[in-house]
Amino acid sequence: MENLISLVNKLQRACTALGDHGEESALPTLWDSLPAIAVVGGQSSGKSSVLESIVGKDFLPRGAGIVTRRPLVLQLHRIDEGKEYGEFMHLPRKKFSDFAALRQEISDETDRETGRTKQISSVPIHLSIYSPNVVNLTLIDLPGLTKVAVEGQSESIVQDIENMVRSFIEKPNCIILAISPANQDLATSDAIKISREVDPKGERTFGVLTKIDLMDQGTNAVDILEGRAYKLQFPWIGVVNRSQADINKSVDMIAARRREREYFATCPEYQHMASRMGSEHLGKILSKHLETVIKSRIPGLQSLINKTIAELEAELSRLGRSIATDTGGKLYMVMEISRTFDQIFKEHLDGVRPGGDKIYSVFDNQFPASLKRLHFDKHLSMENVRKIITEADGYQPHLIAPEQGYRRLVESSLVTIRGPAEAAVDAVFSILKELVQKSVSETMELKQYPTLRAEVLKAAIDSLERMKEESKRATLQLVDMECGYLTVEFFRKLPQDVEKGGNPTHSIFDRYNDSYLRRVGSTVLSYVNMVCGTLRNSIPKSIVYCQVREAKRSLLDHFFAELGTKESKQLGKLLDEDPAIMQRRTSIAKRLELYRSAQAEIDAVAWAK
Repeated sequence: MENLISLVNKLQRACTALGDHGEESALPTLWDSLPAIAVVGGQSSGKSSVLESIVGKDFLPRGAGIVTRRPLVLQLHRIDEGKEYGEFMHLPRKKFSDFAALRQEISDETDRETGRTKQISSVPIHLSIYSPNVVNLTLIDLPGLTKVAVEGQSESIVQDIENMVRSFIEKPNCIILAISPANQDLATSDAIKISREVDPKGERTFGVLTKIDLMDQGTNAVDILEGRAYKLQFPWIGVVNRSQADINKSVDMIAARRREREYFATCPEYQHMASRMGSEHLGKILSKHLETVIKSRIPGLQSLINKTIAELEAELSRLGRSIATDTGGKLYMVMEISRTFDQIFKEHLDGVRPGGDKIYSVFDNQFPASLKRLHFDKHLSMENVRKIITEADGYQPHLIAPEQGYRRLVESSLVTIRGPAEAAVDAVFSILKELVQKSVSETMELKQYPTLRAEVLKAAIDSLERMKEESKRATLQLVDMECGYLTVEFFRKLPQDVEKGGNPTHSIFDRYNDSYLRRVGSTVLSYVNMVCGTLRNSIPKSIVYCQVREAKRSLLDHFFAELGTKESKQLGKLLDEDPAIMQRRTSIAKRLELYRSAQAEIDAVAWAK
């Protein structure tokens, strides 16, 4: 069982080392889940004397006003033999065998945290005492409750101390050691008053009555000690501390314990309860009870720790890695984050994530619909055909077929395809741009670094712009090629007889009959529709090749090339993480270290059992 108290001692020390001492925090706290005994009492209640009696040594600072201004986590370790000594967590490997020096270090360490202003702090001091005259026990000595601020203290000190004490003892895992002096009315006891507020049924409160030997003659504390005046679940324990005269004379604590035993054994009012009175009995009872409570809490602690580790790991993963310090590390980090974005973008195009199907919709719906809206039949109306053919003949009418007229009709029709072709290029560009923006927002690592996020977004869109221009050039070139060279075989099949040509003797405005002009218009429309069918297939191929395929292949190539020329300072600017996130990550990492340490410690005890 002794290793259970040792386990909690280790966990408490780890909590303090890693900044968890039960204060309000956005981070989970292990401290609040650990069973502990908090010593509560008003000033001059004999609180310090009770602790020194349990330890068997003078080690606490004394003086007027508020002496205890920080919680003191007092961990007692029983050793079989050897010299007594103390160790502070903030001074590892330094042993204090001189308890007067140990007392001075408590004062000095208090001042280091609070200054010499008599203010208080909730950051605990950890002190371990090793002695053959103690039981294995951990106590938390809290500042004494007071009613009036002394000179040099703020008016809020009274409430500040009460709030600190309450923050410790209101925790369900806290065992309250309420110190009350017997020579004052119990109804006015500061310790009982605040204990009753947080533990109204007295289920986790131990009542300790001090200064029994200083009660008025003819009075005694039997009703209190037997639980009739104020009932608690656990029996009251009376102690007799050293008097101020004894303290001034440096009366040995061992001798004081002996005198305490003799007092209860010889005093008629207390003889029947002498076996459960005194500081030695108090230490043993508290040690045994603490062990029992710790044992009952182990399964719950394990469950809490495992759950919290999973939550902290998830939070740390969400926050991302910390920033590298060297140039190579920064460059690697920027490129890895950028590649993560690039991979997400590719997944959108490949259908792993949604959005890429919109590109196919451009080719299957938007582009064909825009070609249909060109209305070539209106362009090839009989009036327009007559006008273009006669203009093409110039001063000398054609002899057989109006070749120049045909060419002009075909070219003037095909050139209108440039509009839908450009629109298809722009539509795919808009979709790719939208997918880039979506991919940036889905890249969790980029949320850490606003500047890198903006640079990656800009670089990707710039690349898409370049690809759009190249795609537009190549796509319009396909249209221009169809305009620039007609398929001869198609036109060789046309009838060449003179009757279906023009009559050179007629006026230039009446050179062709209506039937022939309709035939020319129909022929040109057939050819244009044939070319449209070809371009309907080849233009999407050109767009995919120049934009979609290229975006998959080299979206960030220019960005990566520029990265290689940047110095450490410039790379650092890209990784300008929000300071709040950096602080959060550091805090989470420390807290995770604490919980993993706790997990290992508890598992070791469980295996040992």
